[in-house]
Amino acid sequence: MRNRIVGILIIGIAAVIGLIVYLFNRALTDIVSTACTHGTSCPMWGTLTLQTNIGIGIMLFIVLIGLYLIFFGEEERIITKFRTIKPSARQFEPKRVSKENYAKAMATLSGEEKNILERIIEAEGTIFQAQLAESTGFPKVKVTRILDRLEAKGLVERRRRGMSNVVVLKPLG
Repeated sequence: MRNRIVGILIIGIAAVIGLIVYLFNRALTDIVSTACTHGTSCPMWGTLTLQTNIGIGIMLFIVLIGLYLIFFGEEERIITKFRTIKPSARQFEPKRVSKENYAKAMATLSGEEKNILERIIEAEGTIFQAQLAESTGFPKVKVTRILDRLEAKGLVERRRRGMSNVVVLKPLG
């Protein structure tokens, strides 16, 4: 909230407190005047002025806080900068994973590496390493070594997901 608005709200609360002090003082004065037969020398009159002064003091303190916030409270400046980005058709176009896209890279691979890469392409570019071992029939260690070589060539990336690895095809280019 802005400090000026908070200051105005605090002064409004102080006005309500002032009204309550005034009404309380008036009611207490009526009670003391009917109950006390000694006049102004009665000790009740002394407590009445003490309570009134304390109430007015609290109200003035709250008014001073409100005035300080209105006149001296610094506003926080929030700086926002908007920049429009022109969307290009290339950004929203989903990348298709196909053997044609990776044909040039597959020409340099060995038979086992090609087999693994083809399985990843068939799985739309993402597959668990354990599924690769099952679908190719290779032992897990062999799949790991082949994936190490494919990672070194920049074709795939392994990401840890809990207790298993997800093999993701890297985009070419």
